[in-house]
Amino acid sequence: MDKLLKSLNLPSLGPSDESFEEIFEQLRLKYPEGEDPWGLNLERARTTLQYIWPLYQNYFKVRVFGKENVQDEPYMVTSNHSGQIAIDGMLISTAFAVEIDPPRILRSMVERFFTALPWVGTIAAEGGAVLGDRQNCLNLLSRGQSVLVFPEGVRGVAKNTIDFYKLQRFTRGFFRMSLTTQTKVLPVAVIGAEEIFPWVYHPRKLAKVLGLPALPLSPLYLPLPSPVDIIIGKPYSMPDLSPEAHDKEIDYHIDQIRNIIRNLTNEGLKNRRPFFANKKEGEE
Repeated sequence: MDKLLKSLNLPSLGPSDESFEEIFEQLRLKYPEGEDPWGLNLERARTTLQYIWPLYQNYFKVRVFGKENVQDEPYMVTSNHSGQIAIDGMLISTAFAVEIDPPRILRSMVERFFTALPWVGTIAAEGGAVLGDRQNCLNLLSRGQSVLVFPEGVRGVAKNTIDFYKLQRFTRGFFRMSLTTQTKVLPVAVIGAEEIFPWVYHPRKLAKVLGLPALPLSPLYLPLPSPVDIIIGKPYSMPDLSPEAHDKEIDYHIDQIRNIIRNLTNEGLKNRRPFFANKKEGEE
């Protein structure tokens, strides 16, 4: 994996960077074995993160708002999905590893097709990504780890340009698993990732024929340097409900969470930076 990353010719912060060393000293205390049955490899995650960081900081110019809403406890981190590919997940995971105190490795729940991608699936697993099935999620939450989910699923990223930032229907699974483990939901909105691929059309029937979850068609497949804001809302505590509660009872709370993320998104869109923005403008 290291050879592949080096072949991309991306600038790295270097292994001697003091801030990264401090972050990973804290992470080694949280993950003392450095790896787990799902493929996490802390040292390889560090290498990958050092190559991602210049893109995060200088290309996408990421700002993070609402850091004060994150406490030292596990969360079901729940976000809108955007950007056609998993760039939003990569940026959220980087934010929680580098900019949140204390740092943590978010366990991103990913689609089965993603885990099967050559090289990419392995790098993602080493950085904490996990096949998004119920048992994996419950096991990680029961171990006190924070999980990143996109309850819109593929529908969230497979949007035509005219549907950017329109939240799709949320599935119920994430909330039932939060109830089972009594894990708070941490709502997140990502602004700017839709503009990374600004002109997109999805031939859904063709994608279905080809057996693909999505088939984005765009005149440009190089991710553009759209400035990205990550907005973290206040945690949503679990109600006094059984995980087997009726769908209508579950749907009430899912709608509440979806509305919170919609409001965070709308507020973020009002303060969206111009495409060629200076990161320091308006940064917390």
